Amino acid sequence: MKKFIEGERPLRVLIKGAGDLASGIAVRLYHSGFQVIMTETGEPTTIRRYVAFSRAVYESEAEVEGIIAKCVSTKEALESCLEQQKIPVITDPTCVHMDWYQPDVEVDAILAKRNLGTKIEDAPIVIGVGPGFTAGIDCHFVVETKRGHDLGRVITEGTAIPNTGVPGVIAGYAKERLICASGEGRFEPKAEIGDCVEKGQLVAMCGKNLVYAQMSGMIRGMLPEGIVVSKGMKCGDIDARREYAYCFTISDKARAVGGGVLEAILRGRKQIAENRNRAFDA
Repeated sequence: MKKFIEGERPLRVLIKGAGDLASGIAVRLYHSGFQVIMTETGEPTTIRRYVAFSRAVYESEAEVEGIIAKCVSTKEALESCLEQQKIPVITDPTCVHMDWYQPDVEVDAILAKRNLGTKIEDAPIVIGVGPGFTAGIDCHFVVETKRGHDLGRVITEGTAIPNTGVPGVIAGYAKERLICASGEGRFEPKAEIGDCVEKGQLVAMCGKNLVYAQMSGMIRGMLPEGIVVSKGMKCGDIDARREYAYCFTISDKARAVGGGVLEAILRGRKQIAENRNRAFDA
């Protein structure tokens, strides 16, 4: 592992991706005293957008559980944002501005189910979130994202459980809770996050294609209006529990994964310290 960057500032964590799970990680690390920087695409497609810092790309700022993120475009604005104890979000999906970030830790939380370019040499500690990464090869640690017994587990050798294509079960529902595009076109929601809907109710349109709810419950996530979608694309989420607060707070899954990332960072720091001490003793 590389050495940490010397200096007085707190450890700096670069999180690739700013969706709801990445934002859950960011909140946990922010509260633990780390400096957090996040990157995103120019058109995020986060479903649970009210608990995602990716919303800052569209709205300039986004607040999640009292923490504010701000969309920035220059190194100076990024550093100013950190000084204000806010989280900078920058549209840099391929991290061409890595020299701006100088991370002590890199967390790939894009959730692409494959590695889009993260390398173990990117930072002193590199963490892959979910399937698509191999601990010891393209990152130092992998954190499990599949709901179940191993959710949040830190993997030091090997990979996370492969993507099954089946969403996790919440309140007895899996595939039924997804709102998926019935065709290509401009997305137009007919229900908002926090609304209660019934099975068979019209909840969105994709161009001229109608989308109906596959179950009754509360809309927990929905794409914003205007995004061009393709057939089968995930556009929303229905929660059978009908708990309004769940629409605007970080999920149990995101908190568990965030805890796993925090553990991986601490384990990485310990390993680096032990290696340094061994080298000194030698």
